[in-house]
Amino acid sequence: MSHTLPPTGQVASPQLAVSWSDWFGDHTEALIGIPLRIALIVVILLVLRALAKRAITRVVKGVLEPSGGEAEPRRPRRSTRGAAVLHRDRSRARQRREQRARTIGSVLSSAVTIVLFMVGVAMVLDQVGIALGPLLASAGVVGLAIGFGAQSLVADYLSGLLIMVEDQYGVGDSVDLGEAIGEVEHVGLRLTHVRDLNGGLWHIRNGEILRVRNDSQEWARAVLDVAVAHDADLDTVYRVLEETGRALREEPEFADVLLEEPSVWGVQSLDADGVLVRLAVKTVPLQQWGVTRELRRRVKDALDDAGIEIPFPRRTVWVRTDQADTEAEALTR
Repeated sequence: MSHTLPPTGQVASPQLAVSWSDWFGDHTEALIGIPLRIALIVVILLVLRALAKRAITRVVKGVLEPSGGEAEPRRPRRSTRGAAVLHRDRSRARQRREQRARTIGSVLSSAVTIVLFMVGVAMVLDQVGIALGPLLASAGVVGLAIGFGAQSLVADYLSGLLIMVEDQYGVGDSVDLGEAIGEVEHVGLRLTHVRDLNGGLWHIRNGEILRVRNDSQEWARAVLDVAVAHDADLDTVYRVLEETGRALREEPEFADVLLEEPSVWGVQSLDADGVLVRLAVKTVPLQQWGVTRELRRRVKDALDDAGIEIPFPRRTVWVRTDQADTEAEALTR
């Protein structure tokens, strides 16, 4: 008995179609479900990143850039012109605020991006079916090792961020950081560059800065100690110093430099050579040294005109003559 087989193409095509449909039905989750969920995760993370960056920008601007009403606060009326001089350089202050805002916003944006990226990678791996337990354990061990090895680096970055947030100093400020004293040329998250008086450039790690003296913020004070003789009339000395300081402030060159009337604080000390009287005046930042030099010159001329003596160190020399030595010297002659 003979059997006639149908052509191969007529039987294979329906079986192949059935097998593809079954395979596609069995793998629908892997082909459509997982990619859609991964795409949804990516879209959600991108949206969260955009919202976070916008929120960071608004918060940083709101904190570091005062509004128009705060930029020129109302102050009680005073006879001095200090309030006007304290706000003389709003452009520089605005530039510093913008620089700090950009730096801090960039750091926070980078941190948010890194966190969202790590969360997204973990969620995608979970959708693919890769176990996260061993990966998290390995990442924890690696992170612990890096943390122990880079403690100083982390401290530098945290200190740099706090320096910018608190506005402890900025580019152009005259600071004292311990051994490094001079003008700040660069403030970064890890390093601060200071140019000293001799022209040397100091590179200081922010984590090593324990204290800062900033001579460039708000105001400074010129202090002059004047020594007069013990027999000098102190009332006359006070009057001469006050008139000299008042005349200095009336000069157009120093009208916007002195924030208040110079005042005589009184006798600072009683020394063996004379009496030390202190004269002080509040000035704009970084101008106290020039004001002190000019005051010293004018006070010297004013005291000379008033006939007040500036004492100089005196030494008392005792000469003892022995009669026996004198007679012996006479015999030798």
